Amino acid sequence: MPELVSLTETIVKSLVKDPDSVSVKQFETDEDYILIQVMIDKETMGSIIGRQGRIANAIRTVVQAASYINGNKKVRINIDSF
Repeated sequence: MPELVSLTETIVKSLVKDPDSVSVKQFETDEDYILIQVMIDKETMGSIIGRQGRIANAIRTVVQAASYINGNKKVRINIDSF
């Protein structure tokens, strides 16, 4: 599971101007999915979400594909600002 967090963090940090402002954490849930929380600066939120959420959906697709390849559960990625 930590490889999914690392993958998400690598993708998100490559898209922002200040990579040190990115925080990615994994939370265990009772349901059958993995929750990854991405916290970014409010000013860089648009560069992660993209137009109509295209970049955010692409990030979710790549991480979900990596999870399926490793035989893991479904992944949910929440993107929020601080």
